[in-house]
Amino acid sequence: MGQAISQIVEQFINQFQQQSGLEAIAVLLALAYVWLAAKQSIWCWPCAFIGTSIYTYIFWEVSLPFHMLLNAYYIFMAVYGWWQWNKPGSKHLKVISWTFSKHILSIVGLTVLSFVLAYLAKSILDAQHLYLDAFITVFSVFTTILVAHKVRENWIYWAVINASGVYLYIAKDLYLTSVLTTLYLGFSVYGYINWGKDKQSDVLPSEA
Repeated sequence: MGQAISQIVEQFINQFQQQSGLEAIAVLLALAYVWLAAKQSIWCWPCAFIGTSIYTYIFWEVSLPFHMLLNAYYIFMAVYGWWQWNKPGSKHLKVISWTFSKHILSIVGLTVLSFVLAYLAKSILDAQHLYLDAFITVFSVFTTILVAHKVRENWIYWAVINASGVYLYIAKDLYLTSVLTTLYLGFSVYGYINWGKDKQSDVLPSEA
């Protein structure tokens, strides 16, 4: 048993050392993004813009089509997030929370959409882990919007998304990214707690 574990660890280290420098840069920028986002710093968005541009290329290289499209979308959202947090009056933009029922409806709808997209993509794409790829992508698109609008529960969504991503990235030999995603789980807890200190209300103004 001990020898088997040793071999697994050695194999992991060897594969980890083979990771590209480009991925390392993307990982550092991604860490900077999530740390700055948790602190509600607007500089999270430039980090997101550059890092996701790199990841768009990386995921194309390893045949994760939904992830490639997701990161292309992140490039757009980095610009939108910068504008949303920097527009007149944005300094007074407070953290809000959605109602439980709204989250349930969102989760059900997003799950159905994930299965439909993966099912349709099977006819034109020959990629492993297509359903998981679609699930992570669809929920990430939605959750990024929550970040831009400072909905506190985005951190709970990210925790689930990142837990799923750890498995996927290891399966695709993206070890630096899998380590990054594991760190994201800790940032999700930190972000949820930190944003709670600035929460404005338990519901959106339209639901009050």
